[in-house]
Amino acid sequence: MIAIVLSVLFIYMVLASQFNSFIHPLTIMTSLPLSLPAGLLALMAFGMTINVYSAIGLMMLFGVVKKNSILQVDYTNTLREANMDRHQAMIQANRVRLRPILMTTIAIVAGMLPIAFGRGAGSGSRASMAVTIIGGQVLCLLLTLLITPVVYSYFDGLRAWRPSDLLNPFRKLRPHGAAAGFPAQPEKAER
Repeated sequence: MIAIVLSVLFIYMVLASQFNSFIHPLTIMTSLPLSLPAGLLALMAFGMTINVYSAIGLMMLFGVVKKNSILQVDYTNTLREANMDRHQAMIQANRVRLRPILMTTIAIVAGMLPIAFGRGAGSGSRASMAVTIIGGQVLCLLLTLLITPVVYSYFDGLRAWRPSDLLNPFRKLRPHGAAAGFPAQPEKAER
């Protein structure tokens, strides 16, 4: 358990230094919890158990899913630095980065198919690793393409948030022309 906590902390520190941000690593890391149920569902669908090989498959799945999110967030940040609107930058980044993400997913799935359908000594244990990766990749492909932009939008809005924004609803209630702490002066009737 300590190793998992330390690995997540290490991933966060590396991503924070890469993006020069404390917020965007959280955006990327939200895809990691989505990959765990995807890999476990694939194991359940094929009636396989969790063993050392399937755990190795989950770790590989974590890395690939994180890479997909990094591609999306990095290109969105690049477009935002070029003064593009957040919504347009997310759409453009997903359109441009879809091909590399699909190429990675197809290559990994194609590489794992012979292991998943392999015969011979020890093929049953290695098959659980391949099934975890194949099922997790297919399910996480859809989830990360949808969830990462939503989380990016939410956290990017949170990054621009200031504690003084909590007072904005009260400022709107203040009568027009009233200074802070002073009531509004009644207008004088013209004679």
